[in-house]
Amino acid sequence: MEYSGPETGEVVASGVAMLFMLAVMLGTVAFTVLIWWKIFSKAGYSGALGLLMLVPIANLVMVLVLAFGRWPIHEELNHLRQYHSPPQ
Repeated sequence: MEYSGPETGEVVASGVAMLFMLAVMLGTVAFTVLIWWKIFSKAGYSGALGLLMLVPIANLVMVLVLAFGRWPIHEELNHLRQYHSPPQ
């Protein structure tokens, strides 16, 4: 008995499965970037920094910046509080 290779149905099924996995992975990556985009925007940074979360070492650095850095939104809030503080 000689091996004749995979059947046509098997090839089509595996191709469909691979396309489905690719679509799920791309959707997951897009959703992750969207989440980080919103986090950076709400912190007062450019939302485009969310794209750095796809870069292996940069994502660790940016998480540390978010955790331990002074956010621009807090700087603006402190400035507004000083400007609009009632006289003593």
